Amino acid sequence: MEPIQPYSSVKIRQGQKIPFEDTLIREIKLTITVNGETIAALMATPVDQEALAIGYLMSENILAQASDVSDVSLEEEGARVAIMATIDEEAARKLNAEGVVISGCGRSTTANIDPEAIRARTLTTAYARPAVWISEMMEGFEDHCRLYRQTGSVHTAMLALEGGATFVAEDIAQHNTVDKAIGKARLVGADTTRSVLFVSGRLSSEMVAKAVMHAIPIVVSRTASTGLGVEIADTFGLTLVGFARKGSMNIYTHDHRITTEEDA
Repeated sequence: MEPIQPYSSVKIRQGQKIPFEDTLIREIKLTITVNGETIAALMATPVDQEALAIGYLMSENILAQASDVSDVSLEEEGARVAIMATIDEEAARKLNAEGVVISGCGRSTTANIDPEAIRARTLTTAYARPAVWISEMMEGFEDHCRLYRQTGSVHTAMLALEGGATFVAEDIAQHNTVDKAIGKARLVGADTTRSVLFVSGRLSSEMVAKAVMHAIPIVVSRTASTGLGVEIADTFGLTLVGFARKGSMNIYTHDHRITTEEDA
């Protein structure tokens, strides 16, 4: 299934209506099954579905590590991810019983991302990155946004690891992009404890909580954070950066991980 679809539309230029062929992002209901049981259904973009499923299950504490997965397959023309794995059955039951709609774009459910679940994951790492590097990475962020350039209607996340490796994901729902990028990293056994997560949209509470769950110490966006997002980041030791532009940014919490020339 292609992530984009053509659409015949009309644009107005200099007072005239001009027919043109537009490109739209495709939106599907993606079902995730584990050991034959349906765990979740997410509204998503049909690309990197397997990574999305792994990242989502790990974010929800249902799956402890990617190595617990024995098989992943894409079914129903890309609309279903079927996983065989050793999971936390109680976390899966909790999601089914208590899942609530979270505030990211699109609709998704979460029941296992909460202060109690992430209490033991407070970030204490001294891992830091230069402010100039943050600006350069954000300035080139759109170069990775292939679907955005085609459609103008998706979010992007990029996980940048120490050493230069990056994992990029796009989706209609911002929280899906985070799960996809993290899922890609986890599937190849990458260590996320020395990494920076770049996102295209607002830093809402669930976005920050997902980063804490995966011990990602720095999260950067071109836009703002919500109040609860800042509160979670401050409580659990995460460095939160908003309005990142060339030469400027707002550091909401734990600014010691962003270095400047004054620190040299």
